[in-house]
Formats: sequence, structure tokens, C-alpha cells
Amino acid sequence: MSWNRWYGIKSYLRSTLWVVPFIALLFYVMVIQVVDWINARFIVIPLWPWGTPGAQRILETIVTLTLTFIVFTFGSLLVAIQVASGQLSPRIIATALLRDNVIRTTVGIFIFTLLFSVGVLGRLEAEAPFFLVGIAGILGFASLIAFLYLIDHAARLLRPVSIVQRIGDLGCDVIEKVYPDLFDGHDSHTDSRRTINLPDRTIPHRGKSGVILAVNLKGLVKEAQRFGLVIELPHFVGSFLESGEPLFRLYGDIAKIEERRFPQNVAIGPERTIERDPTFAFRIIVDIAIKALSKAINDPTTAVLAVDQLNRLLRKVGERRLHGDQAFDKSGQLRLILQTPNWEDFVQLAVREIRFYGAENFQVARRLRAMLENLLKTLPEARHPTLRTELDLLADAVKTIHVLPADLALASIADPQGLGAGLSHRV
Repeated sequence: MSWNRWYGIKSYLRSTLWVVPFIALLFYVMVIQVVDWINARFIVIPLWPWGTPGAQRILETIVTLTLTFIVFTFGSLLVAIQVASGQLSPRIIATALLRDNVIRTTVGIFIFTLLFSVGVLGRLEAEAPFFLVGIAGILGFASLIAFLYLIDHAARLLRPVSIVQRIGDLGCDVIEKVYPDLFDGHDSHTDSRRTINLPDRTIPHRGKSGVILAVNLKGLVKEAQRFGLVIELPHFVGSFLESGEPLFRLYGDIAKIEERRFPQNVAIGPERTIERDPTFAFRIIVDIAIKALSKAINDPTTAVLAVDQLNRLLRKVGERRLHGDQAFDKSGQLRLILQTPNWEDFVQLAVREIRFYGAENFQVARRLRAMLENLLKTLPEARHPTLRTELDLLADAVKTIHVLPADLALASIADPQGLGAGLSHRV
């Protein structure tokens, strides 16, 4: 199986809800056979104390309850997800909600309990098997507890603070995965956002139009070394790629290349995913912030919560050594040119739109200033120029919007809470 197909399968499985219930079904097929065998050979008390009618009523009650739990869970959860995505961002559905292990595991418990109870119900004869009915009763009780826990968990999960916190956690994990090395004072980033010369050959994208999800850098370097080439990938991870658009530009001897091997190292899907795309975490949180700042919603506190997570993500990126636009083989020969975000890209993505839409709001202006000043204090000196540029732009925007001296003074205070804990108020 090619790398891009395998990556697509893994990415799909991470963001689907049906996989755990399907595993529960397969697990039931094995478990019911095992416990039936144990019950027939080793259980000393084989009879259910209340007889077959009592066991049947208990099992039917468990089946009814689990069916109700499943219908209620899926129905209410879908409605809640739609409401939350409408208020925050549609990108949170696949990125945060469908990846929640509590939801997936709970639904798996419901499915397993339902199937097990139906299986035991079908095995009832003149004498009810105590062991099997007892296990079904325990599973039914566990399903009831899981259902109550799921209601509480879902209520907490769908709050804005929980959503942005979850996206922030995912973003930090991706940043650590994509940028494993700590910042040593300089990045290996170079200005390769251009072709080195006219390519000897261009390989177009021959599949369906979609978004670049991930790139197998090691695989491309290996292929380039194998054929003695330099490969250029003129697109960022997360960029939309149309069918027929150039996917690779090749430089070198192209006489013996196998064209089909190159596209296998690029995973393409219908929408961006967060696994190998650190900027996507920033994009989702910024979307939540600017939607909260719209006149129709007018929720600056949610925007402040979003800036809290952006502060966290920017610090994480600032502490990491960012990738260069060039990749080399083991001998030091240039083999791959690709588009990667630099420090300025991350900072501008995190700050510019929120400043544009939120500078007129005291909470947002003060929280942005506190974030930038905090990063100036905690990140290495090499990261400071971009942060100072954004701080100056924020000051200019605040001066332009707030014409009253008192308002300007209030909006110019750095405040980690937005409005209520300004640094000037501290003793």
C-alpha cells in the first residue's frame, strides 16, 4: 500500500465515529462465544434465581434502555454539534468533536451491551443461564452510568472554553511532532518560495481536486536521490490543489524516472486536517475568535479565550526550530524544495485578523497586547522583531479607533484577562 493511501486511511479513522462501535460488534462475537463456553463448563450455579421469565424481563429492559441511549446520544449529539459549529466554527466537528474518545467509547459500550443482551436473550431456554444474565445486568448498569457521564461530558465539551482548549491541545501536539527540535537561535528556513530555474519536467496532479494533507519528506528525498533529481513541491501543506495543476517540478536527468512514484508521497483529501498541519490549529482558533467578534454574535469573551490558546501555541512554535524550505540527503546534496511556514507566517496568522476585527473592543485589544508583551519576555531575541511589528500595528490601530483620551488609555493597557486585570492596576 502506498504512503498516501495509508496516511488517508489513518486520518479517516481518527475522525470517524463508527469505528469503535464496529470494533464493539467484533468484540461481542468473540466474547459471547467465550462466556457461553465458560458458563457451560465451569459455572457451579447455572440457574438464574428468578427464573426464565425474570431473566427475560431484565434482558428486554436492558435492550430497551441501550436502544434509547443510542438513539438519544446520536440525535442530541448531532443537534448539539450543529449548534456549536454554527456558533464557533464548522471545522471543530471533525477536528475536535468526532475525535473525542469519551463519545466514541461510550457509544461502543452501548453497542456491545445491546448485542450481548440480545445474544443472551436468544439463549434463554427452560433454565436461564445465571452467568450470562449476570454479565448482561452488569453491562446494563455500566451503560446507565456511561450515559449519565456522557451527558455531563458533552455539556462540558461543547462550551467554547473546552473547544478552544481541545484545539490548543491538538495544536501543541502537532507542533511538537512536526518541529521536534528546540530553537537554537536560528531557523533553517530559507527563501525558496520561487523556482531555482526552469524545471526539466512538471508532474501535474492527476487525481481529484483536494487539499494537501501531508507530505512524506523522507520518501520524496529518497526518490530524488534514487533518480539524481531535485524535486520542488510548490504548495504548502493545507493548500487546495486542482486537478491538472503542477504538483511537482523536477530538475535534473528525467529520462529514467517513474512518474507514478512521486504523487504517492503526497496525501490529498477533501478538507484540511490537523495531524501534519500546525497552521490549521491557528486557523480554527482565529476563526472562532473573529466569529465571536462579529456584530451578529458580539462575544468578545470567547475571543479572549481564543487569544489565550493562541498565546500558548505561539510560545510553543517560538520555542521550536522551524523547518527550512530545503531538504538534503545524507551526503548534503539538495534534493527537495518545498513551501513551509516561517515564524512571521505564524504570528501574522494569529494576530492580524483578530486585530482587524477586534481592535475596537477593549477586551481584545488589551488581551492581544498582553499576549505580545508576554511573548517578548519569554521567547528568544530572534523572535522579537515580528512581535514588535505586531505590537506597533496594534498600538496604531487602537489610536485610530479610540479618539477619546480616556478610552485610548484604557485600550492601551496590557491585560491578560481582557478587561479587569490590567498591569497598571497592580501594586
